[in-house]
This record gives sequence, C-alpha cells and structure tokens, in this order.
Amino acid sequence: MSLRVPNGGASRRRNAQAWVSKPERGNLSLLRAMTALSLRCGRRLSRPVLYLIVSYYWLAAPATARHIRRYQRRALKDQPRARDRFRQLLSFATCVHDRVFLLNDRYADFEIEVRNEILLERVLARGQGCFLMGAHLGSFEITRSFGVQRPQVSVAMAMYAENARKISAVLAAINPRSPPSIIALGNIDAMLQIRARLDAGAFVGMLADRTLGDEPTVPLDFLGSRAPFPLGPWRAAALMRRPVLFIAGLYCGGNRYRIVVDEVADFSLTEAAGRQQAIQAAIVRYVEILEGYCRQYPYNWFNFFDFWHERPSTT
Repeated sequence: MSLRVPNGGASRRRNAQAWVSKPERGNLSLLRAMTALSLRCGRRLSRPVLYLIVSYYWLAAPATARHIRRYQRRALKDQPRARDRFRQLLSFATCVHDRVFLLNDRYADFEIEVRNEILLERVLARGQGCFLMGAHLGSFEITRSFGVQRPQVSVAMAMYAENARKISAVLAAINPRSPPSIIALGNIDAMLQIRARLDAGAFVGMLADRTLGDEPTVPLDFLGSRAPFPLGPWRAAALMRRPVLFIAGLYCGGNRYRIVVDEVADFSLTEAAGRQQAIQAAIVRYVEILEGYCRQYPYNWFNFFDFWHERPSTT
C-alpha cells in the first residue's frame, strides 16, 4: 500500500469539509443553563432531559440518521434498527452531558477503568513527550482522569483553528475557571508550540480521523470500505520523532467508562530515509485499532457525516 495523495477534486473537498461547515445546533446560553441544572441536580436526576433531546434528533434529523445507518451497517453484525440509531445518539448525548461533570473535576461520579495504563507510565517516565492519537470515538474528556491523578502530567489538545474556537467556547461555558489547553493548528507557530510542549514532557492529543478536505489524505480500508484519513498528524509525529499512542475513553453504559491505550508507533529513532515507510505503517496500525474498537463498542462512533464519501443514493 502506498501513501499516495488522491486528487479528490472540488466535490470531494466540499464533501470532506461537511463536518466543518455544518452549523452546530443549540447555543451557549442553553449549554450554561444545562450545566447549572446538571451540577445542581446531579448526573442521575438531570439525565431525563437527554432522552427528550435525543428523541427530537431521532425523529427530526434525517441526514444524521442516514449517516448513522451507513456506519451501523458496517459496524454491527445485524441490520441496524431504529433503536440502534437511538442508542448511538444517546451514547453521544451522554458523553456530551458527562463533559459537564468531568470538566468540573467530578470524577468520583464515574467508574473508570484504564486498560494498558503501563504504556502511559512508560512514556511519561521517558520524559520526551508523546502524541496521543484519538478519534471521535467515545469521550476524550474522560481520558483527563489520568492527568488529574498525576500533577506532573500536562496534556494539550491540538486541533483545527475553527474547531478549536468552537470547543474553547463550549468548554468555557461549562467551566470558565478551568480554561482548556488547546493549540490551534494551521500556522507555523502551532508546530513550535507543539514541540515546546513535547520538549517539556507533555502529552499532545490529536483526533486523527477527520480531514478538512484540502490537506493530504490516504484512503484505507475501514469497516469494509475505503475512507480518507489525514496524513498531517503522522507527519508531525514523525518530524518531531516522538512516540504515538492510541487512546479513547469508551462509554460502557450507566456511569462506566473504559479508557483504552494501544501502541501505534515510535518515531524516536526513525531517520529521514525511513520516514515515509514508518508513517505508512503507523497510519495503517491506527486504522486497524480504530476499526477494532468500532466493532467492539459500536455505539461510541460520533462521526455523523458522510465519512466514506458515499453517493446520496446509497442510503
């Protein structure tokens, strides 16, 4: 398999950018009200509101329903049913709702299991920093529990500038006293910031499953069909010669989360001559890991857009 960059054309770029340009529903005032209600009433008593919200989207968001069905046909063994779509929307709403408690350090409200925590400990002991490659799978906020228990751990998120602006506004609405550490991508200064954080031994998180549409991608088999994955995160990790771990906080029902950690690549000793091959192996490994967790925890997938770039008729 080669890491060729496909010539997608204008229509492909527009399709790939759909998740960026798609307007967010709701508003910050409503989010602040929901945050206040949740913190006052607690997680269990405030959850019924989620069912009302999910029921609305389940009935009144046909495009979202179409994309969920396309994903579930690939990830589930059986033909997806309406209740499968509702369950996936509820999982997403739950992760968003739980963000309120996690960003206010209410970790005691949850049962959190960490698998392969030793991998994080080993990288931390090396003191050279690390890339944490995640995806829009489960809750990234729950993974902060590792850092909360260790004051010496610093975690920063690197993301596209527009997305960083939106996320910063949302997180500030949830807890203005705890501003997130976010590095906005898209300029040379961003790479300098990332390198500085890594040199200080920090973990830098990136979500490596989405593309803006005007950046290099590689098409790979994912859940039985080809899908484009961005090359940018892997080139950054290779150029900075850092180890890469996959991490995801998977929602397991009730108040239970499972944090999974897997080895993806270690570019520490990769020379320039072998960089392209090492990047290829890393991204293939990442997609394999992601696919495995999608099949094992299918309702944790939160990419509600045309991820595989299918034609509208293939619903």
